[in-house]
Amino acid sequence: MRLFSTLIIFLVSLSAFAQDRITLSGFVKEQGSRELLPGVNVFIQNTPHGTVTNTYGFYSLTVPAADSATISFSFVGYERKDYRILLNRDTQIDVFLTTINQLEEVVVSARRQEDYVSRSAQMSQVEIPIQQIKKIPAFLGEKDVLKVLQLMPGVQKGTEGQTGLYVRGGGPDQNLIILDDAVVYNASHLFGFFSIFNSDALKSVELTKGGFPARYGGRLSSVLEMNLKEGSKEKLHAEGGIGLISSRLTLEGPLAHKKASFLISGRRTYIDFLAKPLIASQQRGDDSQVKPGYYFYDLNAKLNYDLGTKDKLYLSGYFGRDNFYANEKSSTSTNRAGLDWGNATATLRWNHLLNQKLFVNTSFIFSNFRFGVDSYSNDSDASSTDEFSLRYDSRIRDLGVKADFDFYPSTKHAVKFGGQATFHRFVPSALAISGSFIDDPIKRSVKPVSTVETGLYIEDTWQPLDILKINAGFRVSSFETETKTYVRPEPRFSAALRLARDFSFKASYAQMNQYVHLLSNTGLGLPTDLWVPTTDKVKPQQSQQVAVGFAKDLDRPALTLTLEGYYKDMTHILNYKEGSSFLSVSGENANELSWENNVTAGRGWSYGTEFLIQKKAGRLSGWIGYTLSWTLWKFPELNFGKTFYPRYDRRHDLSIVGIYEINKRITLSATWVYGTGNALTLPVSRYSGISDSFTTITNAEGKTVINWNGPKVTEYGEKNSYRAEPYHRMDVAIQFHKKKKRHERTWEFGLYNAYNRRNPFFYDIEEKKKENGASQNVLKRYSLFPVLPSFSYNFKF
Repeated sequence: MRLFSTLIIFLVSLSAFAQDRITLSGFVKEQGSRELLPGVNVFIQNTPHGTVTNTYGFYSLTVPAADSATISFSFVGYERKDYRILLNRDTQIDVFLTTINQLEEVVVSARRQEDYVSRSAQMSQVEIPIQQIKKIPAFLGEKDVLKVLQLMPGVQKGTEGQTGLYVRGGGPDQNLIILDDAVVYNASHLFGFFSIFNSDALKSVELTKGGFPARYGGRLSSVLEMNLKEGSKEKLHAEGGIGLISSRLTLEGPLAHKKASFLISGRRTYIDFLAKPLIASQQRGDDSQVKPGYYFYDLNAKLNYDLGTKDKLYLSGYFGRDNFYANEKSSTSTNRAGLDWGNATATLRWNHLLNQKLFVNTSFIFSNFRFGVDSYSNDSDASSTDEFSLRYDSRIRDLGVKADFDFYPSTKHAVKFGGQATFHRFVPSALAISGSFIDDPIKRSVKPVSTVETGLYIEDTWQPLDILKINAGFRVSSFETETKTYVRPEPRFSAALRLARDFSFKASYAQMNQYVHLLSNTGLGLPTDLWVPTTDKVKPQQSQQVAVGFAKDLDRPALTLTLEGYYKDMTHILNYKEGSSFLSVSGENANELSWENNVTAGRGWSYGTEFLIQKKAGRLSGWIGYTLSWTLWKFPELNFGKTFYPRYDRRHDLSIVGIYEINKRITLSATWVYGTGNALTLPVSRYSGISDSFTTITNAEGKTVINWNGPKVTEYGEKNSYRAEPYHRMDVAIQFHKKKKRHERTWEFGLYNAYNRRNPFFYDIEEKKKENGASQNVLKRYSLFPVLPSFSYNFKF
């Protein structure tokens, strides 16, 4: 702590140097709502001096003193603002940017090289404007951030309809998903078909696939950082929509004489209500009544308060739940079964401006994920009563604190440093079974595990030359259990060498450690998967990733082109042993579950090439992304110790996204995706085992056929040695907008899987009888979604 305090005093004291330099600082906000805008480009015209606003819209720019200069503020989707100012003293300039009409002509001559992707030292990063996300065709009309990210190169989806992210060969647990500084452990509704993130409530979405800055840690493959809107400080606004399966509503507005604002956003599905008439018409013929159902809901809330020019306070939270149930009741029996899971997060943040060059954000964080299974049955007759109940429960809860400092000593340096500590409490699994026909009720559980994860970091974005920008950083992470403490260094480095005004070469290296693990039978990131901690028996996962690439920006048309190649090495990744699952019971003590005995550790490799051409603004926007990649795993206890492809290895992955605004009232959009089929494990043969019992039949040809009555035997080859058919699909949508005096409304009509492609969801081996009486095993493909129409009504006022 003493060393940390000394570092702060040293950095603050640097502002006393170079008296011939002045500092420009302030906040950039959106006109009309006063939302703070992250990622805004701030630069002095006709000079190499520039910077970017941080997550909270703050910028600081130290430049040589001069008579006067023009400072510019530019951001995609907003009108650029220029100010002519005197550079003779430190000045605070708060700026309000106005959104532009995308149909207006874009003046590309005003676009500066400081706006270009090629100028940034960061690589392997994806930013998608929220307004663009809302225009892309969606499954059943539900706009989904994670599904849009699946359309980017290097990001793959698990299977039909799933929202899980598989980034550069990593699994769904290897993505650090952050919502207002809080970690989200399960990001899916409806068993993975929708994500929990409501785009109406989001302000920014940023995905980093490699070259991770030192401020991020705890996962191997990617960082997905999302921030909620703060709420308008000017007047009350509402936004919402009514769709096929759910509706949503967002309210935001000012409080306390416009010194504070609030945002509350909710969404709920009504599948359970819509299905009731159908279920009632298909009741069984006896006196039984069957009532299955499913629903999910989520709620986002945020409150912020301006304590003055130097202090801001934020309180935000997310609460969501899924509940699937099936109840059956008759005169002699009662049966209930259900699954439920949900997330809850809360973040209290305090922004403080120490001086014009030093900004600090302090956060107190809570996160909780819970999954449960319930089953109960009671069958009775005149003579006896049979009763059975089962309850399974799994949880993870986090309490954390973090402090992040932004320091801007000069135009050549932008320093970030800080630290965090997270107190994890895991209940990996608890199982209770009882019943009238069970002699001894079963009650087994894993003892709750408490751990502490910490991290300290420092990074500097340094521009030693006009053509060279470097981001170098170092992070030290630790994980403490009751019996063991792990301490791991994590060096980070990325650089951009500008070969021309709008063309640069980039390279990066990052080492990451992951101390929490997701055990999965399916590889789909479903809520039935189990979160477990690192222990003295289970080591932390670790990855090293190297990436190189080129970035080029074009003025006419305004396009960004990137080409990247990467190689990633992963060690101590976990998987279940053959035949194990989250309900497996194993352990010396009959009353304890031991998940550690059901897992095995291995190694993975992933490498490939990614290409992206993107247009973010204008009447025609969208992107084309292509990935060529390989992912390999090797576990001593799986596949006889041989290397194999994991399920989500995909050789080719192509996405084409287009959005065209015909006029102010009509918007067309379409996506087309193609991907190599998943790697699967299928039986190579199935036959009857040896038995003394057999039957004979005479077929149509008069021949006698012998059928052995032994047990059916299924024989498997090497793991994931079968490749499913390629996946491809087109989605289309059309939006009709209308602006009225006090509100806007949008009707949207769409088609999912427009040309009705029967994409494989899973395969099975089925026995087919031949005409001669013999049987033959055939491989049968099952598809999930045919062409699906959708519509929604959206409003805003």
